[in-house]
Amino acid sequence: MLPPLADLLSSARIVALPLHTRFRGVDTREALLFEGPQGWAEFSPFLEYEDAEAATWLAAAIDFAWNVQPAPLRERIGVNATIPAIEAARVAEVLARFAGCRTAKVKVAEPGQTLADDIARVRAVREAMGPEGRIRVDANGLWNVDEAEHAVHALNEFDLEYVEQPCATVPELAELRTRVKYMGIPVAADESIRKSSDPLAVAREKAADLLVIKAQPLGGITHALQIITAAGLPVVVSSALDTAIGLSQGAALAAAIPALDYDCGLGTASLFLDDVADLRPVDGSIPAGRVTPDADALTRLAASADRRDWWLDRLARCYAVLEAR
Repeated sequence: MLPPLADLLSSARIVALPLHTRFRGVDTREALLFEGPQGWAEFSPFLEYEDAEAATWLAAAIDFAWNVQPAPLRERIGVNATIPAIEAARVAEVLARFAGCRTAKVKVAEPGQTLADDIARVRAVREAMGPEGRIRVDANGLWNVDEAEHAVHALNEFDLEYVEQPCATVPELAELRTRVKYMGIPVAADESIRKSSDPLAVAREKAADLLVIKAQPLGGITHALQIITAAGLPVVVSSALDTAIGLSQGAALAAAIPALDYDCGLGTASLFLDDVADLRPVDGSIPAGRVTPDADALTRLAASADRRDWWLDRLARCYAVLEAR
């Protein structure tokens, strides 16, 4: 059952977090936070998402704030560094913000850039991390199969841990997986899980070796765990450029997974210049417990009045979608 909308609105705070480096097309990340009986939660679907998709993110936030979550199986979660589509010369600077992380996810296939840019960036990460570091790349589905195969060949010398969402569709992922299997580079699915009406298709069609799971887009921890169990594949829990509040939900999900063989993409607090709480990695990991926003930070990072109105209106619209469901 949904709590009354008034209960969400009564504690709602809208924040705007500045980024060190432009990421996913934004310099500032906006989010709506509210408090329920179990603690604080985050509602932060990306601005371009329609209400039907954004409502699932709201369901996840309500679940986290109002319902008891699965018991944690671990106290800390190993996390990776995240390297935006920056020039190679800046890689060491960005890596330095991810204290103790021995895994790095590198953004590739950025519009307006070339494969040569990707190779230079990944090479810089390998040089900075040394042979023991683990490197994964994320193309956000922007390559076709031939482009992806060519890129995987070109990047193979850097000993990739896996390639995340190299192509957009499940059939493309399946074909690419067949083409590159001999190189021993696993294929991971992200958008094919969180933006799909059939998140189990990638497992059923043998289109991925592992799943990248995000709590907010999947409607919350319980539903995410159901998908993980049904898919039967290894998983990486990742963030959607969340504030510390959203990251704590991701950490709670990661803490509840019986087998967690990969570092998770939950170290993204280090991408922000400021946050509502400090959940930056320490010794390559973050704690699995809930996070309470700092009162001064909520004031310091408060969004403008017009953005607050925009988010509150969006909250009400998405709440109406959930009521109709």
